[in-house]
Amino acid sequence: MGLLAAVVTIVAQAAGSVDVSPIGKGLVYGLAAIGPGIGIGIIFGKAIEAVARQPEARGMVQQIMFIGFALAEALALFGFVLFFILK
Repeated sequence: MGLLAAVVTIVAQAAGSVDVSPIGKGLVYGLAAIGPGIGIGIIFGKAIEAVARQPEARGMVQQIMFIGFALAEALALFGFVLFFILK
């Protein structure tokens, strides 16, 4: 049993009949936002490095950067939608 499952089980047992689904929903979106947040930071950081090294390639780097940003942001949006789907 993972640490997260153990914590949720302990909270559920301590709460008795209290609904702990908001905790799970919060964890779903919180964990779903970590990866894309890190990915977006890396994407923009590497794009800045690339433009600093080769300023004439700015247009191509910027296009690729925005495609990567959109793909990473889509993962965060999936987590946000899952947040509302879970009951």
